[in-house]
Amino acid sequence: MYGIILAGGSGSRLWPLSRELYPKQLLNLNFDKSLLQSTFERLQKCTSDIVSITNTKHISNVKIQLSELDKNTTVLAEPVAKNTAPAIVLATKYIMQKTNSDPVIIVVPSDHLIKDNEKFISTVKKGEKLAQQGYIVTFGIEPNYPETGYGYINTSDKLSDGYKVKEFVEKPDLETAKKYLEEGTYFWNSGIFMFKASVLSEETKKHAPEIAKISELFDFTNKTEIPFIDFDKMPSISIDYAIMEKSDKIALVKLESDWNDLGSWQSIYDISKKDENGNVFVGHVLDKNSKNSFVYSSSKLVATIGLEDTVIVETEDAILACKKDRTQDVKQIYETLKQKHDNTHLIHKTVYRPWGFYTVIAQGEGFLTKIIHVNKGQKLSVQSHNYRSEHWVVLSGTAKVVLEGKDLILSPGHSVDIPLKAIHSLQNPYEEDLKIIEVQKGDPLIEEDIIRYEDMYGRV
Repeated sequence: MYGIILAGGSGSRLWPLSRELYPKQLLNLNFDKSLLQSTFERLQKCTSDIVSITNTKHISNVKIQLSELDKNTTVLAEPVAKNTAPAIVLATKYIMQKTNSDPVIIVVPSDHLIKDNEKFISTVKKGEKLAQQGYIVTFGIEPNYPETGYGYINTSDKLSDGYKVKEFVEKPDLETAKKYLEEGTYFWNSGIFMFKASVLSEETKKHAPEIAKISELFDFTNKTEIPFIDFDKMPSISIDYAIMEKSDKIALVKLESDWNDLGSWQSIYDISKKDENGNVFVGHVLDKNSKNSFVYSSSKLVATIGLEDTVIVETEDAILACKKDRTQDVKQIYETLKQKHDNTHLIHKTVYRPWGFYTVIAQGEGFLTKIIHVNKGQKLSVQSHNYRSEHWVVLSGTAKVVLEGKDLILSPGHSVDIPLKAIHSLQNPYEEDLKIIEVQKGDPLIEEDIIRYEDMYGRV
């Protein structure tokens, strides 16, 4: 068996903690590991052969997190988001070409919470039997209340380890959800699939011929890159719409384990341990007389008095406050910020990179100031900028600066100017972490203003 992890979502409903460039699958939501890492470890109990597919915006962070668990894991990067169908089809082709075989493949989202791994594994084994028989298997959650935030799957005939699928249906209104619950043949759609590679390939040719035709342009025999010029031709469509809703080879296996897609702050509250007043407090929180509320502090003291059924989430640059039953509407705030080109939807003030992280501490017209933290033994790419000059001051550690081919060694208190278009690199080949202040001057001041010449992380 092979595994595919889909790791390219935006997680807009968990704003402001989740951002477009650091979505919920990368977050540690008060657990030991991120959702992505937990998903990888769970899948490792089923197979050691795992391929993750994300997009170019997230690949560095995905590689960093997965390399902590397995340094040899494969990560594919979509050059542009095209929904789940193209991602699954190409990841499947990659596995078929690399193995020259026709394995059973399980596809899982990277942002779901499952705690009972043993029951998850036993369910996967049931699904594997049906996949070997030529079915595309989906894993359904038996509903225990009329949820309006999930898609549903209606089943018909009983199979040896599951059911034949009659139809996929969209997220219902409350009355329709109640009807589904009463009928007893409907399951929540978990977004987990399993199939033989050849079966998916044939069903793609049959029901999504455009995707099948474009996928023929890709050759993964000796590389893992997905070229933009070809991938951009793909339609943007989900696997449900492209194949699952059209195929007559779909079966459903009931997921025996627990499952939560953590799709809102309400769902985070639901699965969290509560105090005697029904509250969940994370981080630096001081409360008086609140009840049934969720308060998350990431950087500052949050003081609350007399709240009821309220959600407050604090980050370095944004605060969310809403009634607990309105957390599904957070996505509207995210979309509004996006339409207004407000970077608060896009990125945190602290941004993680393969070499460490940086925090934006001040910015205004024509300038931007960061604190840059470079881990020991790491280095930034050899690069230049077309629109900005930079001034670096070492705060702690020792910096090796390569500037126009010359090496400079700077200790705390020393500084250097990086002129416009100068080829340079900041490096830390030493045993102590490096911290510097960087002041940028220019217009525009954007992260895209980087021309890379050499990079140890493969970003050239």
